[in-house]
Amino acid sequence: MTLVLWLKSTLIVLLAKELTDPLYILPFKRQNIYREKRRMQKIVVLTGAGISAESGIPTFRGSDGLWEGHRIEEVATPEGFRSNPELVLDFYNQRRQKLLSSDVKPNAAHIALAVWEASLPPSDFLLITQNVDDLHVRAGSKNVVAMHGELLKARCLDTGSVFPWYMDMTLQTPHPEKADQLGRLRPHIVWFGEMPLEMEQIEEAIIDCDCFVSIGTSGKVYPAAGFVQMTPKECWRVEINLDNADNSGAFDDSFVGRATEQVPRFIEAWKQRFCS
Repeated sequence: MTLVLWLKSTLIVLLAKELTDPLYILPFKRQNIYREKRRMQKIVVLTGAGISAESGIPTFRGSDGLWEGHRIEEVATPEGFRSNPELVLDFYNQRRQKLLSSDVKPNAAHIALAVWEASLPPSDFLLITQNVDDLHVRAGSKNVVAMHGELLKARCLDTGSVFPWYMDMTLQTPHPEKADQLGRLRPHIVWFGEMPLEMEQIEEAIIDCDCFVSIGTSGKVYPAAGFVQMTPKECWRVEINLDNADNSGAFDDSFVGRATEQVPRFIEAWKQRFCS
């Protein structure tokens, strides 16, 4: 075989291999990931309402700015709770009942993230969620930080103690540890104007991560919308969303589509690229 023929045949083999590489065929904007094939050791995933929407959980607010027909100030602020606690408690009672209904369950995106986490050392993976549902935990995720609180928990207004909570809450609800105290509980939800939970842990993980993946977020709600700006220079920043978010320009690559389709696809490609 002549040198020219050998070079042509080698080029064809390499080209065929590249075209069948799962990462090659994905719609990357900038393929900076090809700079080196080192293992991505520290992974941080941020999820928003878009990942749970396919499980039947309504997204945070509609195009009219209302949340299930209510102004955000009425049902998602400390001032709203002080002004009309009955309305706020009833609002979250309805959300809790919906979450506990038989038709709400983890979808393929939740499950794919849990399987991905299980394949990695525990210290290498952190899942930060803006959602207040428990679908990540139900799917099997372990290292989860619910930065905006959890719908299936209650918080004492006097001590800040947190309790599992699966029933309705009213102004007549007795305290789980002090039955003679009524109406001293609130949903364990971070409302507008309150500090998100576990921010120190979140910041430490983000500034040291090799791969940052944002799934189903709007890029509108801070501080979460600014997390991508905190990542190290060499971090691989990936966005998975139905549409471009307000902060899409800060990401290296974007996967546009349903979370149930794009999340498993991205993870499988990641595994083949870095674990093969």
